[in-house]
Amino acid sequence: MRDEILGLATAGALFTLLPAAQAADAICYNCPPQWADWASQLDAIEEALGYEIPHDNKNSGQTLSQLLAEKGNPVADIAYYGVTFGIKAKAEGVTEAYKPVGFEEIPEGLKDPEGHWFTTHFGTLGLFVNLDALGDAPVPQCWADLTKPDYDGMVGYLDPSSAFVGYAGAVAVNRAMGGDLDDFGPAIAYFQDLAENDPIVPKQTSYARVVSGEIPILFDYDFNAYRAKYTEEGNFEFVLPCEGSVVVPYVMSLVADAPNREQGKEILDFIMSDAGQTIWTNAFLKPARPIELPAEIAEKFLPDSEYARATPVDYAKMEQVQKAFGERYLNEVR
Repeated sequence: MRDEILGLATAGALFTLLPAAQAADAICYNCPPQWADWASQLDAIEEALGYEIPHDNKNSGQTLSQLLAEKGNPVADIAYYGVTFGIKAKAEGVTEAYKPVGFEEIPEGLKDPEGHWFTTHFGTLGLFVNLDALGDAPVPQCWADLTKPDYDGMVGYLDPSSAFVGYAGAVAVNRAMGGDLDDFGPAIAYFQDLAENDPIVPKQTSYARVVSGEIPILFDYDFNAYRAKYTEEGNFEFVLPCEGSVVVPYVMSLVADAPNREQGKEILDFIMSDAGQTIWTNAFLKPARPIELPAEIAEKFLPDSEYARATPVDYAKMEQVQKAFGERYLNEVR
C-alpha cells in the first residue's frame, strides 16, 4: 500500500509539473524564491538571457528523488542541492559533466573534478551571538571558550543526531579539537564538557530564539548571523572560532540528457559569472568564486583573513559517518 501511495504521489507531482515545463524556457529543480534570493537570481537570468525559469520549492532530497524518477525521460535541465545530494546525484548517473564559467576558480574540495557538481555559494559554521543577551560575559572567540563557567546556560546547538546544521557543527568542533572523520572522540569529549554548562539543544532551526535573546550563543551559519545583524533590531555578531571551522556548500549540476541542455549550460554560466555570484550576497551567502565584491557588500562580511580558517571536508565521507556519530552522541552525551 505504501509503495502504491508513493507511486501515485510521484505520478501526481510529474503531472502537475508538465504544463510549467512545457511553458518554460528551462527548468531548475529546487530554485525557491524565498531561499538564497533565488527570486533575484531568476529575474537576472531572464533579463540577461531571456530565459524564463519557474520557481520551484523542492528541497534537496525531493530534487534527487524527482531526478531519479525521471531518469529515463528527464524534465529538469539544472538542479540545486546541498553538497551531499550532488555527490549522490552523480553516483546515480543523473548528472552530466559540465564546467561553467569560472570553474577553475572554485577551490578544490568544493567541486567535482569533472564538473558533475560544483559549489555556487556556501555557508560557514561558527557562532551566531546576540551581544545584548551576553550580560557581563565577553564575546566568545573560540570553541573552547564555551565550556567556561561564564557561558553557563547561554550556549545552544541543534541536536547533531537529527539536524544537519547540528551535525555540521559537530564536524567543525571535532576537527578543531584534533579529530577527523575517522575519529569523533574529540567532539564527544567536547560535548560532554559543554554539558556542564547546561546547553540548550533544540532539534529545529532557532534563529528567532537567538534574536529574542533566549539563546545568546548558537552554533549556526554565518548567513543567519549576518541576516540578524543587518535586518533585525538588536546587536548581533558572527564569530568564526579561533580554532577553525568548516564550510558547507550548496551546489548545482547540469542534468543528464536535459531537454534544454544548451540553455541549462548558459544559465549555469550566468550563475557562476561575477554578476550571478554577487546576487547570492543579498542573502549573506559567500560566493564560490573569489570575486571582488563592491565595498558596501564586502564590508558586511568578516575579512577574508578570518574565513581562511574555514575549509572544506570530505563531504561524501561526512555523510557516510553521520549515522555512527549520531549514535555515539545519543549514547555518550545525551
